[in-house]
Amino acid sequence: MAEKADVIVIGMGPGGESAAAQLARAGVVVVGIEKHLVGGECPYYGCIPTKMMVRAADTLAEARRVASLAGTADVTADFAPVAKRIRDEATDNWDDTVAVERFQNAGGRFVRGTARITGPGKVSVDGRDFEAGRAIVVNTGTEPVLPPIPGLAGTPFWTNRDAVAAKEAPESLIVLGGGPIGLELAQAFARFGTRVEVLEALDRILPLEEPEASRLVEEVLASEGIEVRTGTAAEAVNHDGTGFTVRAGGATLTAEQLLVATGRRSDLAALGLASIGVDTSGRTVDTDPHLRIAEGVYAIGDITGHGAFTHMSMYQAGIAARHILGDETAKAEYHAVPRVTFTDPEVGSVGLSEQQAREQGMTISTAVSQIPQSTRGWIHKAGNHGLIKLVADTDRGYLVGATSAGPAGGEVLSMLTLAVHERTPLSRLREMIYAYPTFHRAIEDALGKLT
Repeated sequence: MAEKADVIVIGMGPGGESAAAQLARAGVVVVGIEKHLVGGECPYYGCIPTKMMVRAADTLAEARRVASLAGTADVTADFAPVAKRIRDEATDNWDDTVAVERFQNAGGRFVRGTARITGPGKVSVDGRDFEAGRAIVVNTGTEPVLPPIPGLAGTPFWTNRDAVAAKEAPESLIVLGGGPIGLELAQAFARFGTRVEVLEALDRILPLEEPEASRLVEEVLASEGIEVRTGTAAEAVNHDGTGFTVRAGGATLTAEQLLVATGRRSDLAALGLASIGVDTSGRTVDTDPHLRIAEGVYAIGDITGHGAFTHMSMYQAGIAARHILGDETAKAEYHAVPRVTFTDPEVGSVGLSEQQAREQGMTISTAVSQIPQSTRGWIHKAGNHGLIKLVADTDRGYLVGATSAGPAGGEVLSMLTLAVHERTPLSRLREMIYAYPTFHRAIEDALGKLT
């Protein structure tokens, strides 16, 4: 006999947990299912612990800048405090008891196990059968991709999960992948004294960002002693019991540790989505504006293909939950999706890149303002690398995309996100008052350069 519920939530990452709790508090009978940790990747292996590492590493960088601004400072890096903070404050030593109890206190029922949809409204969890009377919500996230590099499988390489669990910084590290995860961890470990080399198979790091931002970050990483090799893919990996050897681009690299940060993916077939008529041959699933992928089945988070971000999952969770509760007005919009890479400088972006806008056939104008040339950047001096790039649709007269790179680049992005989301006319943006001297005042300078 199947166990009954109104709604079954498969995957209790940030979005799944949020949707499940919202529904439970509204009086809906909810079963939340998770095979790993309630809360998902973000609090245990992603957003929170990695940013604790970045924060700690940034303080070391700032201390090393004292000589150019305010005298002298002796800096001795110690990874132990951040490793302890990750265990004590972020992850409870990778124990999700608090998160489970939080959901149960909201009125939900929690089940630990691997779920599979077996038909309309039906879910199996390790041999136990459940039936949803109103809806199923799928929020299963992604797992790190293991690239098919000869010799890699079976070696003690790191993914982001192993990196955040480290108790000390390695003496040396090779990073496969020049995306946000790889670069954030590369720079953080380098600032703790690790010798770091980054391999990116594409022709530039941060390939989803504007080329100007990619060049900026690569220059800063190089200035900090991090060797970045673009257009270079790993060809073979060997581990001799004490360290790694990687062949790439005609060179042989060696390091104590190897971090694989070459992307993430979902196993859609394993979810049983085919049983409800959903195509599982792609990397993601298509949803309607209410996040439905089939009648009574909703998908949120990474598997929808709109960005593997906690904020996306949480945003979609609210829309799905409201729709399940009867709000037909709740619809997703994706024209102003923000994201931030927490390197130093931070790289924030929203909406379309210049290339994406051109590919959509828009008539566009772009402008770039350099942070070091702004008054605040000049005052800031050490560590002032950054830029503002605007992408405007000249036919319609508003921004369709923007990049904010620099100190607090992710915070400066907030204004640009609002402008892109609300399609604020360029004329109104030019008429605004921009506080002086601030980093965001560089936006005004960039607006003045748009033609």
